[in-house]
Amino acid sequence: MTTKNIEPLWWVLFSAGGVVAAFLVPIHVILFGFAVPFGLIADTGRIYSHWLVKLYLFVLISLPLYHWAHRFLFTLVDTGLKGLRRPLAFLCYGTAIAGTLITAWVLLQI
Repeated sequence: MTTKNIEPLWWVLFSAGGVVAAFLVPIHVILFGFAVPFGLIADTGRIYSHWLVKLYLFVLISLPLYHWAHRFLFTLVDTGLKGLRRPLAFLCYGTAIAGTLITAWVLLQI
């Protein structure tokens, strides 16, 4: 029996998180960090209950978590912690998974 390597899954999530971090996060920061506080866009708060906005927020929050986890893991491994790769991977990816679950739970409560 062979064990399947799930590393391609982490690479896909890493890549998708990088794309989200590069394209969506700056737009989100401009809109909700500058446009809303300066009154250029009105934010009534009602939009957050729409399922499409919840999906956008889920992607905006969860995918960069996997990007962080993958990059942080390989940074730790490259700094000399190669012998601890398995527990570090569990910790990093586990944190990303926990963040994803918490994000889903919070968005479902809205």
